[in-house]
Amino acid sequence: MAQDPETFEKQVQQMATGKGFIAALDQSGGSTPKALRLYGVEEDQYDGDEAMFAEIHAMRSRIIMAPDFTSEKVLGAILFERTMRGEIDGKPVPAVLWEDRGIIPFLKIDKGLEEKENGVQLMKPIPGLAELLQDARNFGIFGTKERSVIHEANEAGITAIVGQQFALGRSVVDAGLIPILEPEIDIHSPTKAEAEAILKDKIAAQLDLLGEGERVMLKLTIPTEDGLYDSLADHPNVVRVVALSGGYSTDEACERLARQPKMIASFSRALAEGLTKQMSDSEFNAALGSNIDKIYQASL
Repeated sequence: MAQDPETFEKQVQQMATGKGFIAALDQSGGSTPKALRLYGVEEDQYDGDEAMFAEIHAMRSRIIMAPDFTSEKVLGAILFERTMRGEIDGKPVPAVLWEDRGIIPFLKIDKGLEEKENGVQLMKPIPGLAELLQDARNFGIFGTKERSVIHEANEAGITAIVGQQFALGRSVVDAGLIPILEPEIDIHSPTKAEAEAILKDKIAAQLDLLGEGERVMLKLTIPTEDGLYDSLADHPNVVRVVALSGGYSTDEACERLARQPKMIASFSRALAEGLTKQMSDSEFNAALGSNIDKIYQASL
């Protein structure tokens, strides 16, 4: 299901103007055991990585195929690489998302975080990036997501984070995809508001260096100051600014997001809150539908 230019531009318009949010279904190897525990699957219930990834794939498939998981409220979904290469009922997951659900598929491409330095954690190197981006295009992926983390208002560290994000973003744009740049700020940082002010200025400066047609998205922690990132959302090179839940509960994340005029959600843990493997399908679909509706309403 390789991407064609007409479909790509249709997806750009859907992402730029559509009502809804982005579902983050991209927990990686390190965060999968925690996600499974929250889903009611303990580590003694599976043996080894293959079994673990099979469990998380079954969970993601259950979410994707739920009645409320459609483009009516969900604009896009971010996939882990294994999920991109996986199938649901014999069909590649990205094709199920776009062709059957009308949902735009993204791919998480970062390989985790470096140790903290200057108050931040940069991304680790991404070996085989060019090949991965080509595979993503061949699977019909629209864009990528890449996360790094800011722990304190350290200008040198934040400058390095934003520089790395935009350098990687340019590689993604050159490959014909839309990057979601994600310099997350830790919600527990004692200097969260100060870090946000620095981050906004550094991002704005980098956006002004982009050429016409070099389009990016931003995934940012919900800011302390309401509307702080509105001017970034209005930048001609920005398709959309989305918010991460960052450890807030679903209710608190939605309450904070509802005060941001130009951000929509891209929630992971908040989307799956309260879902367990042990639920009947009707219980699961009702709980997921409730979460989807809350996040959708907060994103309007």
